[in-house]
Amino acid sequence: MAEPPGLNDAERRLWTAFPTGTAVVLGDERPAGPHPDRMVRAEVICRLLLGAVETRPGFVAAVRLHGAYIIGRLDISGGSVAHELRLENCRLVEAPDFSNAQTRQLRLSDCTMPGFDGGGLRADGYLSLSGSVIDGEVRMPRAQLAGGLRMNGTKVTVTDPARWALFSGGLVVDVGAFIRNAEFTGGVRLVGARMNGGLFMDGTTLRNPGRLALDAENMVVEDAAEFSNGFRGEGTVRLRNARFDGILSFSKATLDSCDPGRMALHASHIQADELILWPQEKIKGRVSLSYSRIAVIMDHPDIWPDELWLNGLTYETLRGGMFQDRLRWVARDEQFHLQPYEQLANWYHGIGHDDLARKVQLAKLRARRRRLNPVARGWNHLLDWTVGYGYRPWLAFMWFAVLLAIGTTVFTLERPASIKPPEERPMFHALVYSLDLLIPIDTFGQQSSFDPHGWSRWVAYSLVATGWVLATALIAGVTRVLRPN
Repeated sequence: MAEPPGLNDAERRLWTAFPTGTAVVLGDERPAGPHPDRMVRAEVICRLLLGAVETRPGFVAAVRLHGAYIIGRLDISGGSVAHELRLENCRLVEAPDFSNAQTRQLRLSDCTMPGFDGGGLRADGYLSLSGSVIDGEVRMPRAQLAGGLRMNGTKVTVTDPARWALFSGGLVVDVGAFIRNAEFTGGVRLVGARMNGGLFMDGTTLRNPGRLALDAENMVVEDAAEFSNGFRGEGTVRLRNARFDGILSFSKATLDSCDPGRMALHASHIQADELILWPQEKIKGRVSLSYSRIAVIMDHPDIWPDELWLNGLTYETLRGGMFQDRLRWVARDEQFHLQPYEQLANWYHGIGHDDLARKVQLAKLRARRRRLNPVARGWNHLLDWTVGYGYRPWLAFMWFAVLLAIGTTVFTLERPASIKPPEERPMFHALVYSLDLLIPIDTFGQQSSFDPHGWSRWVAYSLVATGWVLATALIAGVTRVLRPN
């Protein structure tokens, strides 16, 4: 097609360069100002991309433009583009529209624009907005990017609380989503996204205080998901029901809900091969890992939030923190649940630390005791003091030995009177007599043959009563241990 009339010098250069894919450089100033030598109408770019000029054999036709001031809307919505678009250091007066288009590689790097619409976009190559400054919403619902997504160093700002800095739903990205050292003000929505080559947000800031900084519910990430090395989430990072076939890392990150009553990290019902929850400072806000399945969890007591929800969480390995730290870890949920204690006890049992597993079970029952009525709480205190709820039966023998020593001493000093004729009564022995009082049944015949008198009678009554209590507590404790919770 012949060159259309009315082209300015910059447009004419672009029109001529397109068949060979030659880059057209109009200036290095950023952002590009409305200088006549740098102005290019968006409709000229659209016509070139949509086949207005025949390609030249032996060359790869493409629009490669540097330093342009683009007026009008770059509207390729619903179109099919067979050529690469590369805009560098350009200023777009209106938000480009690639909704429901089918394109090759799109690169709008180091550009300035008031938004971007890629809803339903299907790109055979990658989409790059790296280094761009976007004062408006970036939309990519249902987009399919076969060559990946690049938004490294991108800055997106949205002031309307009803809108998102990056809005998508059902986004599919092959090769990988690289969004490193970017800044989003207004929140990022990746609900239902599928990142087949990983998600890398190292050093990125998501700023939406008191609201959702990231909504990635039901997202699937193949390979690593890196929210690390300077990543900062100001607002809630929601990953509910997401799946990570690799590492989910918050190493050296910052998680701050900016509201103590909100979640800083909502990661319930997720699946992950490994979770590295080790930000550079204590998490500010609640964290939920409820009903998640994670093979390996690596964290540290220094970063745990004040409130941590772990009910339903299952894991294979824990790294970081000592035993006492893990007891405090499961106790950070204000609502008591048995399962976190059971899971921790099972893990210690699985790695051969049965003694620590018993201590976890004991801590579970003590935590549960605080929520019982006064009568039940008193009985639980008795079980704890006497037999450790059955997990420390040696306590009962310790009490028994102490009481036996007291009884032996008392009845040696204050011998009971005989209540049987000489020919029928056995020889008195203070130790055996004390044993007979402590054991709930008359085993040795001493209790039925001798009767204490004076103040020693009250000692005898106390030993009988204590013996019954110890026996009952031991039976109750052992029964509690053997039966399922």
